[in-house]
Amino acid sequence: MALIDNIPALLEEVRSLQAASPTELEELRIKYLSKKGLIPQLMNEFREVSADRKRELGVAINNLKTAAQDRINALREQLSEQQNATEKPDLTRTAYPTPLGTRHPLSIVREEIIDIFSRLGFCLADGPEIEDDWHVFGSMNFADDHPARDMQDTFFIEAHPDIILRTHTSSVQSRVMERQQPPIRVICPGRVYRNETISARAHCFFHQVEGLYIDEKVSFTDLKQVLLLFAQEMFGKDTKIRLRPSYFPFTEPSAEMDISCNICGGKGCSFCKQTGWVEILGCGMVDPAVLEANGIDSTRYTGYAFGMGVERITNLKYQVKDLRLFSENDKRFLEEFQSAN
Repeated sequence: MALIDNIPALLEEVRSLQAASPTELEELRIKYLSKKGLIPQLMNEFREVSADRKRELGVAINNLKTAAQDRINALREQLSEQQNATEKPDLTRTAYPTPLGTRHPLSIVREEIIDIFSRLGFCLADGPEIEDDWHVFGSMNFADDHPARDMQDTFFIEAHPDIILRTHTSSVQSRVMERQQPPIRVICPGRVYRNETISARAHCFFHQVEGLYIDEKVSFTDLKQVLLLFAQEMFGKDTKIRLRPSYFPFTEPSAEMDISCNICGGKGCSFCKQTGWVEILGCGMVDPAVLEANGIDSTRYTGYAFGMGVERITNLKYQVKDLRLFSENDKRFLEEFQSAN
């Protein structure tokens, strides 16, 4: 008996279909509606029937196909309702959807800085935030009476006057030099602390990224080239730099580096105080006394160091004028950086 002559029986069959699981339901769908299923087979036989029967059989096949689709959809909905009824509600979920957060702007900029110097061959180094006087000051050539050692500038642990909160990540450089002989090429990102009044332009804690490179025949030219590449990667290919003489206890000669203002392009604006230049970091050649204090032969090796504030770079990149915004955790402020993630 041809399948096309059995349409009424197939119609009754699909109307009474049952499925106890999604797997059984999928098997029914394949049996009746897939390319090799019973209903497509009917369509193949339909091509061979005589012209006087085509109208009647065509209507019957369409009714059968519609009934099969409706029954399978009804079974699918039924199984879904049964599954939801058996699942226990998660009582730990919040009553309302919790929006996803974004990375902090300081984290965005810090990771960008790390990525640039990593591509230049620098490795990451880390160290403790609670440090001793030697690694923060002594190993970095700070004199015993240097102002930075005063309690007005540094947080000391009262019960242990030799233990302090690090004022710069140079202490990490000291620890690296103690345990490793040159060549050394590291960057040291981290949080630092200074006893300052909190305002729009200053905070008692902030973030730094410092770099150190020590090897034979390292020159100031090497330092300048690395800093130029960094500035152009961070602020754009047209960025220019200039180095101004300065003083730091741990470098000699020392310099402060400015970049051409990324807002006005060096033409002069209120942000750069009409100079066309903005300071971003300090740098210099590692003082031989620092090398010797940390167990490195200064007659054989030379090196350079640099340090920048992450908040400073973030200010320049996103024009954030109040440092307090970085630590107040204001959701409205943080949402402004969603596109930067």
